[in-house]
Amino acid sequence: LGMAASAALQRSVVSPAGRHTASLIFLHGSGDTGQGARAWIKQILKQDMEFQHIKVIYPTAPARPYTPMKGAFSNVWFDRYKICNDCPEHIESIDSVCKGLTDLINDEVKSGIAKNRILIGGFSMGGGMAMHLAYRFHQDLAGVFALSSFLNKDSAVYQALKRNESALPELFQCHGTADELVLYSWGEETNKMLKSLGVSASLHTFPNLNHELNRTEIEKLKSWIVKKLPAEAPKTN
Repeated sequence: LGMAASAALQRSVVSPAGRHTASLIFLHGSGDTGQGARAWIKQILKQDMEFQHIKVIYPTAPARPYTPMKGAFSNVWFDRYKICNDCPEHIESIDSVCKGLTDLINDEVKSGIAKNRILIGGFSMGGGMAMHLAYRFHQDLAGVFALSSFLNKDSAVYQALKRNESALPELFQCHGTADELVLYSWGEETNKMLKSLGVSASLHTFPNLNHELNRTEIEKLKSWIVKKLPAEAPKTN
């Protein structure tokens, strides 16, 4: 595991059309890959999710035994005891992957992108991972998005925010009311909880949408991304 945790995460990258001044990290759902998430979005939009100035990075989670699949190996950001919102989190696995994702953030910073010009988010488990990463370890990021995602009732994220005094990244959440895997009520509860702990959070509801992405949702997300990472960072003296 030491090796796996320290090895750089594989990533699929969509380069900006123009000068690179901001970065977006999109975390796939359980069992998928960075390449797979990128292809899925490309299929929905009929083109890559691409920006003039924002680099889009789709990393792949390391393969590990995944308890809900009876211990079979899967590309997951962390393990779960089961898929429910009132069981404990598998915190060791969450924290070990946070290291790899922190390296990814640091690579962007080394290439000259400020932390407040980096957004992180994802679909399903990817959105859950993004909330852990941003609200526990990287509160200076530009924002977080979570699509069809949730946090467990007693999440370490809530514990961290209870002790927090600083400004927090804004959260953009989307969830389908027909989701049978991650219930809409779990997403809604996560949103309420984070709001009560000082996060500026929006929740966009999609009637009849199951555990999936759709075009309207991705277009809404794109508008929010450009709002959080506008083309020219204001000049500071």
